[in-house]
Amino acid sequence: LCTRPLSHVTGTSRCSAAGRCTLLPVSPDQQRPESCRDLKPDDVDDVTDAFCPAVSRGPIVQFKLSDIGEGIMEVTVKEWYVKEGDKVSQFDSICEVQSDKASVTITSRYDGVIRKLYYDVDATALVGKPLVDIETESGSEVIQEEDVVETPAMAREEHTHQEIKGHKTQATPAVRRLAMENNIKLSEVVGTGKDGRILKEDILNFLAKQTGAILPPTPFQEIQTPVTKPPPTTPKPVFTGKDVTEPLKGFHKAMVKTMSAALKIPHFGYCDEVDLSRLVALRAELRSVAEGRGVKLSYMPFFIKAASLGLLHFPILNASVDEGCQNITYKASHNIGLAMDTNQGLLVPNVKNVQLLSVFEIAQELNRLQALGSTGQLGTSDLTGGTFTLSNIGSIGGTYAKPVILPPEVAIGALGKIQVLPRFGAGGQVIPAHIMKVSWSADHRIIDGATMCRFSNLWREYLENPGQHDLKEQNGSLTLSGFQTHSRSHVIRSD
Repeated sequence: LCTRPLSHVTGTSRCSAAGRCTLLPVSPDQQRPESCRDLKPDDVDDVTDAFCPAVSRGPIVQFKLSDIGEGIMEVTVKEWYVKEGDKVSQFDSICEVQSDKASVTITSRYDGVIRKLYYDVDATALVGKPLVDIETESGSEVIQEEDVVETPAMAREEHTHQEIKGHKTQATPAVRRLAMENNIKLSEVVGTGKDGRILKEDILNFLAKQTGAILPPTPFQEIQTPVTKPPPTTPKPVFTGKDVTEPLKGFHKAMVKTMSAALKIPHFGYCDEVDLSRLVALRAELRSVAEGRGVKLSYMPFFIKAASLGLLHFPILNASVDEGCQNITYKASHNIGLAMDTNQGLLVPNVKNVQLLSVFEIAQELNRLQALGSTGQLGTSDLTGGTFTLSNIGSIGGTYAKPVILPPEVAIGALGKIQVLPRFGAGGQVIPAHIMKVSWSADHRIIDGATMCRFSNLWREYLENPGQHDLKEQNGSLTLSGFQTHSRSHVIRSD
């Protein structure tokens, strides 16, 4: 048994170095044993090693909040996944933090025990400052990564690592580190996670193929269909009679910054109406086909695709200007954003490379973004890089709006609700028509009214006459590139 002195112990204690070593609670009038050797066999009981100096402990590492890129210097701690005393392993989730751009899950770089949490929930954590203290396992090598703080250059490199066919390689910092330690290029690894995300198991399997090692099979993860929840009920307002002051955080704080910058832009407004009667009929025809493939097909994918087709003819609307408005950059990709109303506030995720996507593929991506937005899980890559924006304010209500440009973009459109209104037909008769109002705003420093008007006319033409672009079904796979259907035969042509 251990012969280390136990005079410091004030209560029941178990020594993990000697499983039978115990010390029962001692009252002030009892004689305290000087060491474990003085204990009798009858003294054995359930105890803890909280105070015993014989227990071999590892070094305590301050796990600091890394630079997560985009110039973010502070985040709000939204949820802790661990508490003091919990044992964690590498890649285990520690907490979820929210910046003014996205929610990020922080994972552990070490194996050990959580000894201290530096922040409460909803507290503001600073980049480069300690997040938790982790007591690493004794004998394990602790690798200090500049106090686990990445430099901005490292963060940018990490977030822009290897673009394949227009899509970024997705992996957590811990997975990237594992790949780096084994000299593995992420571009050579096939990700099996959601949206192609590279997981720890993917790195290990890739390494096993190179070395010939045999790894146990990864447990099958069943894909669960999201359960449709009933619409949330609006809580009845309660009058408290007290004023409440609280600091702006997260996305609300980001809105202050973005809208303050937007006020420096001279906005030009233009409004029009679109007759969607043919598109309404087309969507009704295709809706059941899309739902049979597990995709909800709304009108938004058609609006987004029509905007991309219009941007091909008016690339200045898919551009950005520098802060001094001395240079203009024409964006190659059409990353079209969708203003989204969430519990966290206004978010604008974007669909990447719309010019390369079919209507059906856009619908799939919108389904993904909306699911993530409803649960507050949109990532930085989803919320950054936009080049043009549409706001579907009509899904809530209203007809016309005055949308505000999101810098550094130069144009934005707001879509009103679709209404059945009387209009004159070709023969002069009054007919019901599905009418939607659209409101555009453009940066008048570089975009004139005629350009915005011509773009709007072209966008409207695509939607009012969807038969100008072919739809087809190839090999049983609906690819919906444009808008046309020929009776029962769907033909799709590449745009």
